[in-house]
Amino acid sequence: MFNYILYRVGEFLTLYLPFKLDYCLARIISIFQYLLSSADRTSVRNNLRVIFPDIDNRILERYTRGVFINFGRYLTVFFKSRKLNPGFFKKNVAVEGRENIDKALSLGRGAIILSAHIGNWELGGMAMGLLGYPMNAVTLTHKHKKAEDFFNRNRESKNMKVIPLGVAVKKCLEAFSRNEIVCILGDRDFTQGGIVVDFFGRPSLIPKGPAVFYLRNKTPIVPGFTVREPSGRIRLSFGPPLEFEPSGDYEKDIRAVTGIYLRQIEDCVRKYPEQWYMFRKFWLD
Repeated sequence: MFNYILYRVGEFLTLYLPFKLDYCLARIISIFQYLLSSADRTSVRNNLRVIFPDIDNRILERYTRGVFINFGRYLTVFFKSRKLNPGFFKKNVAVEGRENIDKALSLGRGAIILSAHIGNWELGGMAMGLLGYPMNAVTLTHKHKKAEDFFNRNRESKNMKVIPLGVAVKKCLEAFSRNEIVCILGDRDFTQGGIVVDFFGRPSLIPKGPAVFYLRNKTPIVPGFTVREPSGRIRLSFGPPLEFEPSGDYEKDIRAVTGIYLRQIEDCVRKYPEQWYMFRKFWLD
């Protein structure tokens, strides 16, 4: 309940302040969080060191602080989402590779946008909804219903339908049958039903749902990432649909497909380490 109160306070402030003041306030709060939350700071730092084992300590600390600051920006935009109109998206969000989404949907089997906890994935989904694409997102269920309703209300205000994790398989298949898009974050498993594969060379528990849908339902997977560029402009980019020829060994193929899109997530995290939001120990070893 305390978190819900914080969310509502954050929403109230962002809705009634101009963006510049919102970002300034978010930066101040994020730096305090960075300074005061030693557990989160240590986890972020250790995760980044796995990715950059030879990194200079000063750069590592800059990246660590940047994760907190960028997460504050992410929340600022999300809290303000009900007031974001098409003009905001046209001015601030550049969409690249839209033809890859159109190519995937042309097959008539729906499509998976495979992303990660990086940048502003919520804003990317909202942008696609406003462009007229039939959007769904698999989301983690919050412990408190008020917090759940708060997040879902903001998502649905921009034509994003929510698929709770507990009923994801059924609802995803229904969405694919309607030739709709489902957004899935593929870098962390919250169900304990994932598979253990290497991510940045170390074993990690990764969701296997996207690979299962790809192999069993022939649903195309399109990698998509929404990141903030140094200029402040937000770039939503889509790569070509994943291509893979199944071998007939199902378990082997699940790992192979998962490995293909994990490499793309790795590339994005390496390029934007300050926008990968992992505040807990990530790897299994």
